[in-house]
Amino acid sequence: MIYFLVYLFLEIFVSVEISSALGPFWTFVEVIGSAVAGLLLLTNFRYTFFENMRAMAEGDIGPETFQKQNMAALIGALLLIVPGFLTDIIGILLQFGVFTNLLAAKLVKKERMKSNVQTKPFQEEGECDVIDVEIIEHHDDRK
Repeated sequence: MIYFLVYLFLEIFVSVEISSALGPFWTFVEVIGSAVAGLLLLTNFRYTFFENMRAMAEGDIGPETFQKQNMAALIGALLLIVPGFLTDIIGILLQFGVFTNLLAAKLVKKERMKSNVQTKPFQEEGECDVIDVEIIEHHDDRK
């Protein structure tokens, strides 16, 4: 809830500042133009997807980066459709590969750090893969 309120405050603040500088006509043109650009990006998303697939097949990016770049392009296109200057700025940034790669690298790095943390701090090295099992057999001689 707090994140939504922070977003709402920033969206209104940025929109009022930019629209007061542009005026009502150019603000209207920007809202319509960004929505059209978002729709065009969504309709041409398959080209972005295939370009990222080619880069993954050639080994330029990994599967995690492939997924994050496609999600960023999709979310960026949707943000361009939503009226507001802050969402337009974020949507445009998500369309650029450099920004998306930086964002994906940070997210992948955090996920790897979380997965490398051991849940039991008293385990010695090499013991995390050991499963200790005791088999107890009961023989019933009554038949």
